[in-house]
Amino acid sequence: MKFREKKIQAKTIKKTTLNRFLRKRMIIYILPNVFFNFIIAYASFNELGYTHFFAGTQCLARLTLPMAIFLPVVLTIDIIKRVNKAANQEAIEFIVDNQLNLKKLMTKLSILYGLLTGLLVLSCLLFAESVWSKYYKLDANAMAILVGLLAGLLSVLFTYLPIKKMKGYSILKQRY
Repeated sequence: MKFREKKIQAKTIKKTTLNRFLRKRMIIYILPNVFFNFIIAYASFNELGYTHFFAGTQCLARLTLPMAIFLPVVLTIDIIKRVNKAANQEAIEFIVDNQLNLKKLMTKLSILYGLLTGLLVLSCLLFAESVWSKYYKLDANAMAILVGLLAGLLSVLFTYLPIKKMKGYSILKQRY
């Protein structure tokens, strides 16, 4: 009995512009991120009725800091891989330089973006906690909406930011 290997063909991507490609990816990223982060925050905060920045088991920092660190990492790696795949299939007007070490760039950018957004969110939380009283109670519904909006903002930002950085290492095709 002979076994035949099935050849898996890569899914071809329709020809489009880079902006349309990024806009479509952004919509695909933003909708689930906003929805799931809002639902997770709402379900977590709903137990207490209110929350604090750092105190308690259901604090705001417990949900926002991991999201602020890992969401940019995952989105940066994914968007660079997808743009590279589309560029290799000549579906977009973007050519990645062959001498560019793509894995090194993805690793460097994802770690950098994850650390920067994590530190930025942490500093915002620390600043807000220092401004408001220690006993100030945050509305759980408003904080769940805030977490969802932050996820949406990060989704938009880290769809375009890695590609802007990658453009410095790439060549744009001429349309003519």
